Amino acid sequence: MPPSHSHSHGPDPDAPPPSPETVRLRRRAVWLMLLFLVPVGLATVVGLFVLWPTGEPTRAEQVAATYLPPGTTYPEGEVVSLEEFDCGNPDRPATCARAVVEVLDGEGAGDFQQIELDAVVVANGVEEGDTLVLTRDTSAEDGATYGFYDYARGAPMITLAVAFAVVVGLVARWRGLASLVGLGFAFFIMLQFMLPGLLSESSPTMVALVGSAAIMFVVLYLAHGFTARTTTALIGTLFGLFLVAVLGSLSVSAARLTGLTSEDTTTLNNYDPTLSFSGLVLAGIVVAGLGVLNDVTITQASAVWQLHEVDQGMTWRTLYDRGMAVGRDHIASTVYTIVFAYAGAALPLLLLFELYNQPWDVVLTSSALAEEVIRTLVGSIALVLAVPVTTAVGAFFAKAAGTSAGEATERRMTALRARFAR
Repeated sequence: MPPSHSHSHGPDPDAPPPSPETVRLRRRAVWLMLLFLVPVGLATVVGLFVLWPTGEPTRAEQVAATYLPPGTTYPEGEVVSLEEFDCGNPDRPATCARAVVEVLDGEGAGDFQQIELDAVVVANGVEEGDTLVLTRDTSAEDGATYGFYDYARGAPMITLAVAFAVVVGLVARWRGLASLVGLGFAFFIMLQFMLPGLLSESSPTMVALVGSAAIMFVVLYLAHGFTARTTTALIGTLFGLFLVAVLGSLSVSAARLTGLTSEDTTTLNNYDPTLSFSGLVLAGIVVAGLGVLNDVTITQASAVWQLHEVDQGMTWRTLYDRGMAVGRDHIASTVYTIVFAYAGAALPLLLLFELYNQPWDVVLTSSALAEEVIRTLVGSIALVLAVPVTTAVGAFFAKAAGTSAGEATERRMTALRARFAR
């Protein structure tokens, strides 16, 4: 009976500690894998050095700066009083409001200002005592003017973030806290390297690949330790990222995806029409595959190495077959995860197509939905193929590490004694 599906990402904490000989063999396997990983790691470091943004404003940033008056700031303000009024028409009734707010920070802290709130803001709920984010424009001749920008969401978001960190720390302990540090590094690479790089003249594909590889090198080892399992998973993840880039490039080109399918990309096009929007689609496909590839490859690597440690006498083929029994279960569940995640993200778009009452073949091949479909299919293909690759790599290096003769003999003797005892 094949092993059941499991999301175990590490050795069993209740299992006895490995013998010194087993530890030696694991280290030997890691050194074998490093012969592949060291060149890839060096290439990633060189890529970061070559592609790292210069810090100079990009063309898009320069144009975007002209859309905001100089000296615009975003202070917070507390609603002191609220007066609603009718701002609709007979066919479409609506309620707006005039609010008096006390500025809480910035140069105008302590001032009371009147701002108008449109019907959408009022309909979503605003009351006295609420905190709002305001715009403060100092370019007007009559002095600073204020307006509504957004709701203040800092308190609930910080509360959730702290709760998340506490739960992860309590349940996963030091490994969970290490994963949070890795997540912080991932955000650093995305904010300081990938996003500025995508706005520059660099290749979006190379920026996404180099940034994703750097994230995986740090995140995997931080969260799971410098072990043979982690190194096996890293090789499988890097293979998956490369496959996503190749398949994504071919698919984006064949489907002629322009990338100009949303209000956001249209705005970016206004800022800098020289940006490669099809390249941005491909970069998005690569980044979207990071999390799910990490999950699948870690699970496969863990399954293979645990099977090997249970019976080091297994042949490479047997080890691979039993590892794939776990992998097939994981593929089945993870493909659903990818599809439903993308369907949820595109739900408003799907509702619009439902209203338009268009044929489904037209809907699926439209430029807006085709991006989501291709992103899902490319990610799913890379995910599925990363499973046998990671399993094969784990089995190869586990067998290449050798078998402790003493432990193998002891296991065979134990099996024989158990057989004769029957």
